[in-house]
Amino acid sequence: MKIRSNILLIFLCSATAGLLYSSCRKQVVYPPVPYIEYVSFTKIQTTTSIDSKGILKISFTDGDGDIGLSESDTLYPFNPGSQYYYDLFITYYEKQHGNYVAVTLPMTNNSRIPVVTPDGENKSIKGTIEVELFINNPASTYDTIAYDVSIVDRALNMSNKIRTPDIIIHK
Repeated sequence: MKIRSNILLIFLCSATAGLLYSSCRKQVVYPPVPYIEYVSFTKIQTTTSIDSKGILKISFTDGDGDIGLSESDTLYPFNPGSQYYYDLFITYYEKQHGNYVAVTLPMTNNSRIPVVTPDGENKSIKGTIEVELFINNPASTYDTIAYDVSIVDRALNMSNKIRTPDIIIHK
């Protein structure tokens, strides 16, 4: 009986300590406007010597967790063809004669982020987004590119805009 009561006492002390720790711990709160930072860009290795794709990785925070769109989010203002159909905006730039020039490609690099709203009372969220991009413009001879990136949440709060470092591609 003494062993059983010691185990019960240890369990109760551990549970109480855990509850005290979790109740004293501050919840992280971010502003409701999304904020993004550049993390990395990785070229995808291929069997040819031509670079064609890469993975852009950014981090984000959002105080109310309303990042992402579901497949059913197709009514105004998220309807196809509208400004907010996409919530991840990526502009492709080529470095031409030392200056960045925005280039419109045949296919958009913009994308829809899946809904990532957390469960529970605190909706503040922090995470990373990875997106695969085509990096080689076959109609161009320039070998240095960069991307501008921003996101928008479902409340239409636009994040800051970031630019990647120079990306050298093998044509």
